[in-house]
Amino acid sequence: MSLLRVLLVLATVAASDAASRPLWDSLARLQPETEESPQAAAVQELLERLLGPRAASAFSVSINRSLAGPGGLDTYRLRSGALGVIEVAGSTGVAAASGVYRYLKDFCGCHVSWSGSQLRLPDRLPPVPTEIIVTSPNRFRFYQNVCTQSYSYVWWNWDRWEREIDWMALHGINMALAFTGQEAIWQRVYLSLGLNQSEINEYFTGPAFLAWNRMGNLHTWAGPLPLSWHLKQLYLQYRILERMRTLGMLTVLPAFSGHVPHGILRVFPRVNVTRLGSWSHFDCTYSCAYLLSPEDPMFQVIGTLFLKELIKEFGTDHVYSADTFNEMRPLSSNPAYLSKVSAAVFRSMTGADPSALWLMQGWLFQHQPDFWRPPQVQALLHGVPLGRMIVLDLFAESKPVFSWTESFYGQPFIWCMLHNFGGNHGLFGTVESINQGPFKARSFLNSTMVGVGLTPEGIEQNDIMYELMTDLGWQREPLDLQQWTAKYATQRYGTTNTQAMEAWQLLLRSVYNCSGVCVNHNHSPLVHRPSLRMVTDLWYNKSDVYEAWRLLLSSASELGASNTFCYDLVDVTRQAMQQLVSDYYLEIKQAFQNHTLSRLLMTGGVLVYDLLPELDNLLSSDGRFLLGFWLEAARNVATSDREAELYDLNARNQLTLWGPSGNILDYANKQFGGLVLDYYGVRWSLFVSTLVECLNTGTPFHQNQFNQAVFQVERGFIYNGKRYPAKATGSTLEIATKIFLKYYPSAMKHVY
Repeated sequence: MSLLRVLLVLATVAASDAASRPLWDSLARLQPETEESPQAAAVQELLERLLGPRAASAFSVSINRSLAGPGGLDTYRLRSGALGVIEVAGSTGVAAASGVYRYLKDFCGCHVSWSGSQLRLPDRLPPVPTEIIVTSPNRFRFYQNVCTQSYSYVWWNWDRWEREIDWMALHGINMALAFTGQEAIWQRVYLSLGLNQSEINEYFTGPAFLAWNRMGNLHTWAGPLPLSWHLKQLYLQYRILERMRTLGMLTVLPAFSGHVPHGILRVFPRVNVTRLGSWSHFDCTYSCAYLLSPEDPMFQVIGTLFLKELIKEFGTDHVYSADTFNEMRPLSSNPAYLSKVSAAVFRSMTGADPSALWLMQGWLFQHQPDFWRPPQVQALLHGVPLGRMIVLDLFAESKPVFSWTESFYGQPFIWCMLHNFGGNHGLFGTVESINQGPFKARSFLNSTMVGVGLTPEGIEQNDIMYELMTDLGWQREPLDLQQWTAKYATQRYGTTNTQAMEAWQLLLRSVYNCSGVCVNHNHSPLVHRPSLRMVTDLWYNKSDVYEAWRLLLSSASELGASNTFCYDLVDVTRQAMQQLVSDYYLEIKQAFQNHTLSRLLMTGGVLVYDLLPELDNLLSSDGRFLLGFWLEAARNVATSDREAELYDLNARNQLTLWGPSGNILDYANKQFGGLVLDYYGVRWSLFVSTLVECLNTGTPFHQNQFNQAVFQVERGFIYNGKRYPAKATGSTLEIATKIFLKYYPSAMKHVY
């Protein structure tokens, strides 16, 4: 940037600073409305859920808003009180819960994660030698992606939500999406506008695809939504909001983005709507959203009506989320048009809540960079007054947008780690990027960064990355990753084990240290439709994973009773076997290309009849890796057999075809016990047998013909009606040991 350009930017920011200061101050005033005493009680109850009756006498929790740092920054204080009681004070409930977790980790060696908790407290709680006061440098520590609602939360009951909100509070999350139950409100609004029930049913997708219905990408597919779904989701939303708010979190409610059902055209035939193009690989049967013109009066009528109804039902913390152009090209690149759209969305918010703040996902800017050039980005952002929009720089660890938009042209933003796409299993991370990125963003010229965030599409994987990112939310400078990882291993297992620590250091430097533009779609041949052109490249040294596997298994005699250790042993063994699948695939491919039938039969036979069944056995030994658990959770939401079949179809389809004809095939792949054997295994068996037949008959392999055949296998899995166990079977340690003894020599042979 030239010196003149820098001076112009500085002058612009300085000139607008005074005018926008009240708006920036509004971010500081965005505080929990729950009084101090109920927040303290909520944290105390969280501790009792976590630690049992002992918590009541071991900890004293208080909330004091005056502890907050400048601009409302969350602050906690730890000190020892009389009779060994640990006194925890926080400016909010979330701050206090974060202080509790800091104490549990640093003084008691404890750990809380999605895969399990390690809470072995000493008989006498260690004192805090000197008072500790910590203020977060981040006004907001945000959590969730719109897609997380479908990839991970879709079948949750209150018990699971309660555990998640506890995890959020302990890890310092003070702002999160609260999207559950919104379809019930939309149905109420559309009925009041004159749509009939069949038109509404035709619009909503099934539960597993609602995230994309909410963003205007899809309609109809895998629906309709039963009445019981709406009622249950409303009930859940009441409890979710009450708990989040009582703990001092800011809840982000949905708002109107401009997309409407086709039925609106019948009721209001003169309404000004246009149809957007198709999304992903769907045609207009399930895609091509209708978008209201920002200048049509119905835009404000619908948007304000919805938000007023939502606020009437749920109350508000004054933060709302809407995404008009998620992965969809706008009708025009004219900056004036784009400003009108964002202005219309925001006006529909303030029409219901004059204090509204718009939280927008910034994914669109990096997803279609050919369209979203600086004039278009600036126009969309400046359709909203500065300080009344917060942009989530959704994929900042790999493709930050703030750096080429002059810090979002003055709008506040949150630096986010997206990390996971589709809820895939697979060890992955960008530790160096997230350890440096937020601090570089904060010191960026005229930075408008106001927080950090976690925005995974799917959760319950790679605990270490989320533990690290939430720790960074309280740091003012990068961490020493080697020291941090050593502490992580000790806290996770409740004891210092040299081999386990070495294993985690190996994983840290390899599979968790992807550099450059790293996208965690699991592209392993294991979980994708077989072909002769599959990707097997890795960003790390495979031998590091194999050695970490060996070290973890070697520490099993000491750590084998640990719940979190068993999870990690399955996960690392799974990763090692995923690597082996790639090796066997390359041998199969080479044998076919060299017309070596015997080699093809032997290698293909090992893969199909031994390696994949062994992997399935391993995954089936841990309830956290079970297909049956996912499917059972879906069926448990149902109130009738018909609903159960609908939810089962939703659950299976999302993992596999992602649409009626493999529209986004294998995007949300999982390595679940049951799925590996009955879905991936059957596909691989067909692939190998097809190659064998080609060699036997002297005919070439035709991918299109194979795709047609394997599609019947894939579709058959979705509709086969087979019930899968929802409880683990077999001994993880015995199965992992057997696999190691059988395959570790082969793995190292492939490496060297």
